[in-house]
Amino acid sequence: MKIESLSYSNEKWNYENESIEDKSTIDLVLLFGDTDTLSSDEHYSFFQDRYPNAQVIGSSSSGNVLGAKLNENMIVATAISLEKGYIKTSIMDFEENDDLNLISQELVSKLPDENLKSIFIISDGLNMNGTILAQNVNKIKPNTLITGGLAGDDARFEKTKIIANSEAKEKRIVAIGFYGEELHVSSGCYAGWDEFGAQRIITKSINNVVYEIDNKPALELYKKYLGDEAKNLPGSGLRFPLSIKKDSQDTNSVIRTLLAVDEETQSMTYAGDVPQGYIAKLMKTDIDGLIDGSETAAKDIIQRNNNTALGLVVSCVGRKLVMKDLTDEELETIEDTIGENVHLTGFYSYGELAPFSQELKTCELHNQTMTLTVIYED
Repeated sequence: MKIESLSYSNEKWNYENESIEDKSTIDLVLLFGDTDTLSSDEHYSFFQDRYPNAQVIGSSSSGNVLGAKLNENMIVATAISLEKGYIKTSIMDFEENDDLNLISQELVSKLPDENLKSIFIISDGLNMNGTILAQNVNKIKPNTLITGGLAGDDARFEKTKIIANSEAKEKRIVAIGFYGEELHVSSGCYAGWDEFGAQRIITKSINNVVYEIDNKPALELYKKYLGDEAKNLPGSGLRFPLSIKKDSQDTNSVIRTLLAVDEETQSMTYAGDVPQGYIAKLMKTDIDGLIDGSETAAKDIIQRNNNTALGLVVSCVGRKLVMKDLTDEELETIEDTIGENVHLTGFYSYGELAPFSQELKTCELHNQTMTLTVIYED
């Protein structure tokens, strides 16, 4: 595997490292960047011309990862040349009233099973229900490691866009299949948040909108917990996500990030489904807890050699907003743990896709979570 990286600033592309002489050997280019900048047709055309045989895939983001730091440039790009493996992509566009179950299933159905090692999915972050997406890709590819994330839009939550072998657009989802007998993929996933307060029951909800908790207006109850922070909703809600699980026997809780509040209906909208009847608890953390979570995610990565590897980082915008200037420490911790031979790239997202562990291959939608996918060749 060979990897080279670029970044876009001051209206020009700059090489962070250039290591591949023959650009025709590039299999995949990954782009992550500011929504408006990424939307310019010239950027897709630039890579289409420079890497004529590459699949050009990417998304808008809430922060760009390139190496062990949060890159401040408008777009970051990573070009990958596989020496023994290969990739295939599947792209689906959808409209507001389309059946997202069918869209999600068809997306991964298009990828052949032979020699398939893993799938990395990048989706519109505001128009696709991440819970539906995870549930349906699991149905079609139950024994395949599936990771990825939902595109971001900084902290604006206005629009997200996907590049998939054409100009950036909304309401799009793309799956990258990684293939090859000598290709190896592993993933790590950890949050670093702690539950607090009383255990509650979601007594009224529809998909990702919660109306009642313990038979009381959800927003009213939430505000009591937040105290003075309630006046800063929904932004302050990023610091107090919700932990949910099916019942008391369920050992794998998932985190849900607050996206919006509705004063009229006293409801709260989350970045993923919050099913009626589920158990819920509020969560909080400190900076050390988040950084420790990143280290734990990195320790889950299995590497068999020190060859050049691709490290795909998808972390939540909520973590970035909480850590602020210390965000780089999260990425530095990952690099220190897995080694400098792993070239990190990725984005801060509106939702993260990954299994809880290597043993549990079922893909889940997470929020406020650091996920890492490492791909390398023998």
